[in-house]
Amino acid sequence: MDADARANRRRAYRKGHRGERLASLALMLKGYRIVARRFRTPVGEIDLIARRGSLVAIVEVKARRTLTEAMEAVSYTAQRRIDAAADLWLARQPDYARLSIRYDLVAILPGRWPVHVKNIYAAR
Repeated sequence: MDADARANRRRAYRKGHRGERLASLALMLKGYRIVARRFRTPVGEIDLIARRGSLVAIVEVKARRTLTEAMEAVSYTAQRRIDAAADLWLARQPDYARLSIRYDLVAILPGRWPVHVKNIYAAR
């Protein structure tokens, strides 16, 4: 990998972290508690896991120019990976039987407060 590619990768990584911090703040201001960030498993990664009462929001964070671009960036394959990772996280929760799960998106758009889109897709 050349120096330009490494620099671009570092910039994208930092942009992702900034977006996730901003998304976390927006969710916390809405009353959610962030219980995991960048939850990694062999089958996939979840950007944020937020909880409010018995509701667990599995949150994908996308920084794009428009809301439409952010929504389209969560492909079917990505949804399957996120869902599989969510299953692993839920299996580790002692109160999993009483939890409701929802898949959300937080879009980080230029010059705007993060946009929280609830129920971006249904599992399986």
